[in-house]
Amino acid sequence: MGFATAEACAQFASEMTYKERGMPETLYGLLSRTAGKFPDHKAVSYQLLSGPSDKAETVNWREFHARVTQAANMFRALGVGEEDTIAYVLPNCNEALYTFLGGAVAGIVNPINPLLEPEQIASILRETNAKVVVTLKPFPKTDVPQKVAEAVRHAPHVNTVLEVDLNRYLTPPKSWIVPFLRPKMADKAHLAHADYLCFNKEMRKHPTTLAFADSTGDRVACYFHTGGTTGMPKVAQHKYSGLIYNGWIGSTLLFSENDNIMCPLPMFHVFACHVIMMAAVASGAHVVFPTPQGYRGEGVFDNFWKLIERWKISFIITVPTAVSALMQRPVDADISSVKIAFSGSAPMPLELFNRFQATSGVNIVEGYGLTEATCLVSCNPVEGEKQIGSVGIPFPYTDVKIVQSTADGLQEAAVGEVGEICVSNPGVFPGHTYTEAAKNADLYYQGIYLRTGDLGRMGEDGYLWITGRAKDLIIRGGHNIDPAEIEEAVLGHEAVAFAGAIGQPDAHAGELPCVYVELVDGAEVTEAELMDYSKVHIHERAAIPKHLTILDALPKTAVGKVFKPDLRKLAITRVYNAALTEAGLAARVDHVVDDKHRGLAAQVTLNGSDSDSVSHVLGAFTRPWDAI
Repeated sequence: MGFATAEACAQFASEMTYKERGMPETLYGLLSRTAGKFPDHKAVSYQLLSGPSDKAETVNWREFHARVTQAANMFRALGVGEEDTIAYVLPNCNEALYTFLGGAVAGIVNPINPLLEPEQIASILRETNAKVVVTLKPFPKTDVPQKVAEAVRHAPHVNTVLEVDLNRYLTPPKSWIVPFLRPKMADKAHLAHADYLCFNKEMRKHPTTLAFADSTGDRVACYFHTGGTTGMPKVAQHKYSGLIYNGWIGSTLLFSENDNIMCPLPMFHVFACHVIMMAAVASGAHVVFPTPQGYRGEGVFDNFWKLIERWKISFIITVPTAVSALMQRPVDADISSVKIAFSGSAPMPLELFNRFQATSGVNIVEGYGLTEATCLVSCNPVEGEKQIGSVGIPFPYTDVKIVQSTADGLQEAAVGEVGEICVSNPGVFPGHTYTEAAKNADLYYQGIYLRTGDLGRMGEDGYLWITGRAKDLIIRGGHNIDPAEIEEAVLGHEAVAFAGAIGQPDAHAGELPCVYVELVDGAEVTEAELMDYSKVHIHERAAIPKHLTILDALPKTAVGKVFKPDLRKLAITRVYNAALTEAGLAARVDHVVDDKHRGLAAQVTLNGSDSDSVSHVLGAFTRPWDAI
């Protein structure tokens, strides 16, 4: 079943309540239902290497159910109860899937980005009180095990580390060579509070039927740290009801047991975990994961279309940065099996949208979700009009309100007016979105609508449009500037692939707009030419950037969003150093840290400069600084 219009979606939701749809109350109940219906259908396939004929491991739903059950039993045997945490710091592999689902059945599972630094990983482990951590055994070309070992050293509640050896996915002679190339780990004796065990060896000790009683109803099942673009990660709580709602959406509106889904996205992000895996668990669809790093994996882009042909993919899951890279490769395989490509994480530039559809013949459907809402909010209808630049129609049982701050408090905006997007659906956990209670203060409109921090508007036809981030607003002398206006204008230049606009510190106005850009491969344009272009195409005078820098590549999150904290760090460093130079001081900003309480803070090396003189110069800016 699909819906072509907002009216059709509303009519579908009015037929009965969501509860009357009859979904299981627990994750294990949902998985067991699907495994019972489609035991011999493919569930997941995984390739360590990206070649179209490289070894792959495929498990059907019966086998998948058995291994998730064994993982859940293993975690319980290690002392994990329903309120205890299993963290995993893994690249994509089948063990990551067993850990994600088995961890959510036994306790609370906490996926962690392997790209984080040890200090950040340790901070998350402490905040979630993780008892068990699943990570890699030392393996060539990755430092994940070393980072996790350092993180565990600073996470005293961790008592067990389970290691996954990727060598089992290789064939000879490569599998013979790995033991000689395997990095040597430092002696783990200093980790006296944590036992190191083999994940698969331990899992095989346990039965394929659940050795404990499944949960009796809804509860918190996951902790996800946010991967947003506006500051330090926060830890969001997800309940079974939110996970199952995402699965219901996928199985009801999009996928069936006959679909094959290509998902080169990381298994620490809600897009892969909830939108795709939960939809597969609910529908019986088959999900393919190419390489540990997904789109970042060696050869994935070069082999992408051949992998589509190999697995007869019907749905492609992607993000704008990946689409841009794919457009630099020819379509060199039979991709006639593809029905649609779903894109999320960031808006897709119109030129890129049109180029992809013209080159591949595949339609792109853009959607919207966020970690705090257990992900899905809206999507352009597969069967209806796709409004390019819109994030589509809110899903059934999702209520979206656009809210503005007024002298009388928060008020709903009129249709077409921009305000903060607020969401209520089965994925929102009112009052308890974050693990830290203080972070939930003022987070809800009317007590049930999550304030997303995204700016947007609702069209008369029910389509939702995102116009920017509330926290991304550039405030120039009290004047609010939406960075999306700058970015959209600069992206109109044919040489620009991606743009990120931020407010750079200014001693007079507080902030001035500046923009960083990444060029299309092979394009040639100067910063001065782009500045001239922006002056013509940005109609609000106050929004014209005062600075523009071309970078080889904009910093991005694992799912392709422009990571604006890194851009702000670049701007702070540049502006502060210029002010110090102008004042004749030798002090320089060494780096900028994201302080949990103060935000971005410059770390300054005095180089013999008088601290009071430096304070006089940098005190003119609002961002803090520290002498190091």
